[in-house]
Amino acid sequence: MQTKNELINELSELNEELENYFSNTIIPQLFIDANLVLRKFTPPAMKQFNLKYEFIGRNIGEVQENFRFPTFIDNIKMVIDTGTILEKEIQTTDMHWYQMNILPYLVRKENKTNGVIITFVDITPRIRDLKEQEKLITEHELLLDTIAHDIKNPLLALGLTIQMLKKLPEKKIERFPVLLENVERSLFQMKKVIGDLVDSRWQEQRYQAENELLDLQNIIEDVRLTLAPQIAEAKASIIVKNLETSQIKFVRRKLRSVIYNLLNNAIKYAHPDRSPNILISSYQEDCYMVISFADNGMGISQENQGSIFEKFERVEGIKEGSGVGLYLVNTIVTAAGGKIIIESKEGKGSVFKVFLKADN
Repeated sequence: MQTKNELINELSELNEELENYFSNTIIPQLFIDANLVLRKFTPPAMKQFNLKYEFIGRNIGEVQENFRFPTFIDNIKMVIDTGTILEKEIQTTDMHWYQMNILPYLVRKENKTNGVIITFVDITPRIRDLKEQEKLITEHELLLDTIAHDIKNPLLALGLTIQMLKKLPEKKIERFPVLLENVERSLFQMKKVIGDLVDSRWQEQRYQAENELLDLQNIIEDVRLTLAPQIAEAKASIIVKNLETSQIKFVRRKLRSVIYNLLNNAIKYAHPDRSPNILISSYQEDCYMVISFADNGMGISQENQGSIFEKFERVEGIKEGSGVGLYLVNTIVTAAGGKIIIESKEGKGSVFKVFLKADN
């Protein structure tokens, strides 16, 4: 039978081993007893959470702010009550991510949980890498959607021009050069889209297009020329007026895609009883350049306005369109820190307002 001195020596040795373990581990760890009293912590935990030696012996609730996430004590209580291990990813208020493991500290003789050992592993770099991968996947998906959408529209323009050529009477042969120019322009646009696709497979920088100083008037004119067949077919009137602000730093192809899709939609969804009239204007509002597209088209009901920016969503009763154009516009604008709003009345027309950060 052990003497009192032998028991004291054994406990001292065990305590010394525990002290050595906590002193030499490179992982932030805490030992909290069943009464929620902080008993020990490792030097990395001391550094990571700004702990002090005088905190030992105090209730963890008194130093909860050092751990910077709200459910800390509730998680500890749950493990003490249930005796089960808790593993979770947490983000502290300093924007760091940790894999937190709370393990029950079992007293085997009494078969009860007498506290918890908490381990923190910094996984901020892994979370950052995952977010970068998600961003890259989103960019790839957006690129593929843009390519599919942008190829479809020149094909449509080409088809319209061919139909006009077929219907062209001999006495109107003087229009042939104009229609031929439309065919060439559509073919050029398709070749450009396909060229961009091929280049993007081999040139990583295609996904990292840089902002450049752009003139809004020039981009609008470029889009107007591309949509010339659709404008002629619909007898559309496009008025560019009151460009109070015209220059912005933005990615050229993205700004062109925004203007192209909104202008194309205004032509495509014209009211059956009138030719489309589209007014494009711009102005400064707070830190945004606002580009407004006002049309006299079919308009959009209040119930449909909430879903038109979702992928593959189309206004009920409209068979034309793929449901990608407005999704692309919204994705481009929001990714750049902007927003797009719509004011519309069914049967009367719509106003789309694109807000682009002026400091872009």
